[in-house]
Amino acid sequence: MTKMTPLLERNERFARTYTPAALGLPTAQVVVVACLDHRADPAIVLGLQLGDAPVIRNAGGRVTQAVIDDIAFLAFLIEQLSGGQGAVATLFVGAVVHHTQCGTGFLADPTFRQQAAAATGLPEAALEASAVTDPHTTVKADVERLLTAPSLSPKVSVSGHVYDIATGRVTTTVDARYPQLAR
Repeated sequence: MTKMTPLLERNERFARTYTPAALGLPTAQVVVVACLDHRADPAIVLGLQLGDAPVIRNAGGRVTQAVIDDIAFLAFLIEQLSGGQGAVATLFVGAVVHHTQCGTGFLADPTFRQQAAAATGLPEAALEASAVTDPHTTVKADVERLLTAPSLSPKVSVSGHVYDIATGRVTTTVDARYPQLAR
């Protein structure tokens, strides 16, 4: 028995009643960018079901170049699946969700950051850039980064939110905006 055994048993129960979702537009018309923290699972916090929304997770829920690339690809794919160029006016909302008590906040400390860089091989500058000490500030910066990305489709709006670990509530910090309005 391994630590995966109970999870695989849960999967067996899940698979008994599973119905696959078709490849197509996510039903919620949202793509969520969130932290990988186990206390802030967007599927649970936002009540998402399979087929509702793609979720991109990384340390801090930060908008990195990889996140921008993924969202650009998803926009292209969804546009193609919905009938090609011009078929829909809006593809989806990119919802950036940061949270309170984020473990990446430790990266603001130079000693901790140096130790993390040595342990992971990641550059200190990259680690420092991923720190979330004030999620209301970092979510605003990440929304702007995504809105100003040249590869972001003008049919994708972006919003910013903060999940409070203590209360379980998600609040909106940045209302949804389209790229052309941000530039």
